[in-house]
Amino acid sequence: MESNDDRLSEKGTATMKLTTTTQVSVDGVMQGPGGPEEDERGAFERGGWAHFDNEAGTVMGEIYRRADAFLFGRRTYEIFAGSWGAWPDPGDDPIWKALNTQPKYVASTTLTQPRWANTTVLSSEVAAAVRELKAKPGRELQVHGSGALFRWLLDNDLVDEMTLFTFPVVVGQGSRLFPATGPDRALDLVDSRTTPKGVTIQVYRPTGRPRYATASP
Repeated sequence: MESNDDRLSEKGTATMKLTTTTQVSVDGVMQGPGGPEEDERGAFERGGWAHFDNEAGTVMGEIYRRADAFLFGRRTYEIFAGSWGAWPDPGDDPIWKALNTQPKYVASTTLTQPRWANTTVLSSEVAAAVRELKAKPGRELQVHGSGALFRWLLDNDLVDEMTLFTFPVVVGQGSRLFPATGPDRALDLVDSRTTPKGVTIQVYRPTGRPRYATASP
């Protein structure tokens, strides 16, 4: 795990850290948090379970203000392009401003004609391309949603910091952030808060493999 001092370019300026932000339920579901038609894969019928209060919304806005670039998987990119990319400028929304003014990168081997301005498709050598992006001066290269991409980035030690917005609901079906089996990972908790409506917001930094207890003689 790199420290802030490690993320310096040859000219001594800070380089971008890769951060992820995910909305999850208590049982780990990340599918369709925003609405019933957002992601209906697998006959998923319970979309729209993530309800922000003012404090959670403020924190999310603060996150987007730190973005100097975005990295998406194809499905999340198309959801965002069809919503944030299609809505008119509300004039004072930090999320809209960031998404529509900062560069966007999509890891995809099938997307050939992105419809959202300022979009670059990463179709090959994705790990090398992400490392090049992280080496650029800036604050954060942000990943929002994009579950499969998030897991791939984590498995390849490319995630510097991850934020989970955990909503007080058990959805009971749908795609989960982490699979039933997979690589293990130790995390350091660097920030935690709970909003008035019970949304918990935790910020973690990956620190390698966990330590397991050994059996007593």
